[in-house]
Amino acid sequence: MGGRSEPAAGHREPPGDAVGQPDLWPGVPDPAVLLTALADWLSGYGNRGTRRTYAEGLGLPVTANDLGAWLKLEDPPAGWVDALARYIAALGISHVTPSTHRPPPAARGRLRELHWLRWCASHGQNPLTARSHHVKTWLDALADAGAATATRDRLLATVKACYTHLADTGLIDANPAALNRRRLGLVVSAASTSTTITLTTAQVARLCEAAGTPRRGASPTDVARARAVVTLLTLGLRVSELCGLDRADLHVTRGRRALRVHGKGGKTRIVYLHELADRALADYLRLTQDTAVARRGTTAAPTPLLVTRAGHRFQRQAIWQLLRRLAVSAGEPLRDVADALHPHALRHFYVTTAVEAGAQLVHVQADVGHTSIDTTEGVYNSAARDPGRSAVDLIAAALAENEPDEGR
Repeated sequence: MGGRSEPAAGHREPPGDAVGQPDLWPGVPDPAVLLTALADWLSGYGNRGTRRTYAEGLGLPVTANDLGAWLKLEDPPAGWVDALARYIAALGISHVTPSTHRPPPAARGRLRELHWLRWCASHGQNPLTARSHHVKTWLDALADAGAATATRDRLLATVKACYTHLADTGLIDANPAALNRRRLGLVVSAASTSTTITLTTAQVARLCEAAGTPRRGASPTDVARARAVVTLLTLGLRVSELCGLDRADLHVTRGRRALRVHGKGGKTRIVYLHELADRALADYLRLTQDTAVARRGTTAAPTPLLVTRAGHRFQRQAIWQLLRRLAVSAGEPLRDVADALHPHALRHFYVTTAVEAGAQLVHVQADVGHTSIDTTEGVYNSAARDPGRSAVDLIAAALAENEPDEGR
């Protein structure tokens, strides 16, 4: 009708992929109202990195390119322009111009289409009328897609926090995501051993070496960037903290270069650079100095400490992908863990290595930004122990002494 072809049965475009007003946000009768409420919720968090993480967790666009079609509407619905402006301001998105192609509305990733708002859109479900059975169905879809328990728990926590705000503002009557996590199997016993990879010092050293090794098709800046990313992660940073760093966060305190890291809950801590990270970051900044000066002259927005080839702030998925490419290139030392390597493994490495080297837990807690020292202790206790502290080799030696001689 009217010259417009109908989509295939059951198909829905996710938020941000729309090419016209009818498809702006499938299942949502008034997109401006919902986006305004989401922008207000995100603005309640003082840390810009937290806002971006929550927005991304819901499936919302978090970069100028991601906004795509939302910026290109010829006849936007009432209130949409103001709502979009508030959302852009809440996330601190800069250089907002419509792209010439149709970029994805959220960072690429295996579970991208299953983030809550995108899942709702694909099912034509209005998020403001969702009920607990919708949330449970969504969690089942995540499980079927292979999402880890911790991933499902984190995404549910984001959705729950969002709906708490929507309920407080009167847009919904009750929080559909206020579910019993234990009954859903999302609570892991404190006594359980962590599934996070425990890297050895030799493996991390090899990863750093691989990051700094020239690669085919990689410019000197690409190599310096990779080396800076890996060495900064060995400081115990969360990947979201790394992505959220600005050049203004690098400073000198007590005679030593350090980073002002913006952590969870809006808490800021000082993280000192060890020599390897200091050299790597200095090399990278020296190669990108001209670009940074040019940006400061054209925008008042903060300049990210680390940027992609395209000059954009890193997103978490890009860091994951970089680490795994480097792990593959590192060869034998990381061969068995390359496919499963992730940024948090380096954070665990910091905790376990520091404690085993004799650092006090309270100091390690401050370094990594844990709210409680119990969390720091839990990370160490749940990690795989150093094989040298196990009695397994003593058992093997005892068995070897009692093995019958060949041919006896």
